[in-house]
Amino acid sequence: MTFSFYLLRRALLLALAGLLAYPPAQAQRQQQLFNDNWKFHRGDAPGAERPAADDRAWRAVTLPHDWSIEGPFSEQWASATAYLPGGVGWYRKSFGLPAGYQGKNVFVYFDGVYKNSEVWLNGHFLGKRPSGFASFQYELTPYLKASGPNVLAVKVDHSEVADSRWYTGSGIYRNVYLLATAPVHISQWGVGFTTPQVSASAATGQVTVDLTNAAATAAAVTVTGTLLDAKGQAVATAKQVVQVKPNASGAARLTLLLKNPALWSAEHPNLYKLRVSLAVAGRPTDELTEEVGVRTLRFDANQGFFLNGQPTKLRGVCIHDDAGALGVAVPPEVWERRLKALKAVGCNSLRMSHNPHADYLYRLCDRLGFLVMDEAFDEWERGKNKWVAGWNVGTPSQNGSHEYFKEWGERDLRDMVRRNRNRPSIIMWSIGNEIDYPNDPYSHEVLNTGRNPQIYGKGYLPDHPPAAEMGPLARRLVAVAKQADNSRPITAALAGVVMSNFTDYPAALDVVGYNYQEFRYPEDHKTYPQRIIYGSENGMAPSAWAAVDSNAYVSAQYLWTGIDYLGEAGRWPQRSNGAGLLDLAGFPKPEYYFRQSLWTSATMLSLATTEVPAAGARAGRIPRSAPTWNWPAASQVRVLALTNNDATELFLNGQSLGRKTGRLPTWDVPYAAGELRATGYRNGQAVSETMLKTADAPAALRALPDRPTLAAKANGLAQIEVRVEDKNGVLVADAAPEVTVTLSGPARLLGIESGDHASHEAPTAPQHRAHQGRLLVYVQATGPGPIRVALAAPGLAGQVVELRAE
Repeated sequence: MTFSFYLLRRALLLALAGLLAYPPAQAQRQQQLFNDNWKFHRGDAPGAERPAADDRAWRAVTLPHDWSIEGPFSEQWASATAYLPGGVGWYRKSFGLPAGYQGKNVFVYFDGVYKNSEVWLNGHFLGKRPSGFASFQYELTPYLKASGPNVLAVKVDHSEVADSRWYTGSGIYRNVYLLATAPVHISQWGVGFTTPQVSASAATGQVTVDLTNAAATAAAVTVTGTLLDAKGQAVATAKQVVQVKPNASGAARLTLLLKNPALWSAEHPNLYKLRVSLAVAGRPTDELTEEVGVRTLRFDANQGFFLNGQPTKLRGVCIHDDAGALGVAVPPEVWERRLKALKAVGCNSLRMSHNPHADYLYRLCDRLGFLVMDEAFDEWERGKNKWVAGWNVGTPSQNGSHEYFKEWGERDLRDMVRRNRNRPSIIMWSIGNEIDYPNDPYSHEVLNTGRNPQIYGKGYLPDHPPAAEMGPLARRLVAVAKQADNSRPITAALAGVVMSNFTDYPAALDVVGYNYQEFRYPEDHKTYPQRIIYGSENGMAPSAWAAVDSNAYVSAQYLWTGIDYLGEAGRWPQRSNGAGLLDLAGFPKPEYYFRQSLWTSATMLSLATTEVPAAGARAGRIPRSAPTWNWPAASQVRVLALTNNDATELFLNGQSLGRKTGRLPTWDVPYAAGELRATGYRNGQAVSETMLKTADAPAALRALPDRPTLAAKANGLAQIEVRVEDKNGVLVADAAPEVTVTLSGPARLLGIESGDHASHEAPTAPQHRAHQGRLLVYVQATGPGPIRVALAAPGLAGQVVELRAE
């Protein structure tokens, strides 16, 4: 036998083996949502992992599901987590394999379970995950029954309810997926995409592909990467053949050359689709498609941030996971509405505080054009204070994620980065928030002398952990993140810069975030000229933005916060924190319009009113105010105009009260019922107008649904704003009637939110009291067909909303 004949015969045998091992029926990856037909038990249920366990009395639920938001609210729980309960819960799902899944490698993927989850299939333990924010998957193949039924059981333990500084919820609160692949497949989060070289005329895309060969034979795998434009046309492609041993892994590296790229930016979030396919002996075995973007980013210690070579100020906000009455089991439509409102205020950046968020939220950021700081941790190996009886009140809890950080921290960070590394929206990885909060827990002698706005306790506390611990641990985490993705800088949000400057912590970072320490920018820029400085968490005061806008070297401001959130509350009965531009229902507050005046250029003008402050009252941020012209007779009222125009003229019942300049002109006005009107001017020309009218008694409910049609198969959501109006259609801003919602058709009431921080109403109860004359009603489709939503309140004309799910 000649050597050439031997090679030909060997190649034919390998090809035949490939044909036998990977028949056409196994060629396609299959994936489906696995959210329906779960059963839930609140409380421990020993033995519930056994397939034969009796779950007939358990409640049927559809995921995502957050049991904490079901309440009840109680002062016995913790202010940090919204005075809502935790505990233990069990989920079970009985299922048969879907068509096409037989003979494949089958996995279950959890996007997030809070927390301490343990998973079994047919009584076999698959694994645990302490973190409530990590995404993870398990292979089911060895324990599956091809003919069924199969029982998947999940135990969730959130017994330590005061384990976070904000509301986290409890349960399987994000999507679950069931997927099946051929033995040769792309590994979990196995595709990486970067664009190391980009110009207006060309771009280079680097694609890495991690492969798994679960077969008993070696495989010559052809890996093909194809980039598709917005029209679905292939614009770049590359191939590589990789030899992968049996029951082993391999990797491919492809280079895509793209002409005239459509760049991704906040203003023009152009996206491509990256399709990666595998084939063995000419037969397809796997294919995965992800949305990607082509862009460059750069931070400079003197000139700030550059996107695609253009200097860009990051006008950012911090956000948490929850949506008021929905808890943390939030449908995508809710975040889409919220993000569009933030976009309209001029926001172009989000900080994912202080944990990885739901997968679809990043997808929305990619599509809507938000630049994202993705954050991993709020604490490392040492715990922080979690307040129980109100913020900074009483004795705090010390429970938290530090309890499992040594075992799981690096993996949680690595998984976050690998999961999200192809998102063009993400520009920074943050390894921690306020790890260096002075005396909570770390301390240093400099606290006896240094000025710092955030300090728990007075001065240096020698019995606390030394601040020097932070530097080596930060370097270790930075190395982990860079190993998973070296195309983005690593950052952290520092609360105690005066202390951290005496450690190696800032030097370990590529970009250094300062929380509420604008006063340190000039001094530290001079002292540490190579340090890249930005505001990672900031207050609403105009001076905090001026520190960014007037200094080229400061690239960003991240307001605390974009949206009100559950938890980190004050004393009972307050359930939530009101720091946001939007309230819990997503309704804009006066602060929203002032921020719009700072962050946008298109003409805008809004009015709000408040009491005339007492002499010597503290100035700095927007006073608490409301868009109403209903005041007691003989009141002295301060009128605020929130605007980006050159000048504003105010009129009361047609009489001019004068023209003033600036973004926040004010008038102190003796109250008189009627019409308050403002006109905005640019270059002496009237360009905008707005008004407030005195409202009469409440007369009717008015419903404003955000859409008439819902997606039946995807459990589509309608968000219905309900307004209490007078006979003339004017919002009655102090009205608080109890509104009853009645549904008919294929839908369920997912929740009702008023934005009231002291509301303890059950979120899914059909009766809910309006707050400041408004409510938001969430209606979710459960199947196709017409949906009728009837709204009623005592003494008011009601309204019926007709929707359709299809």
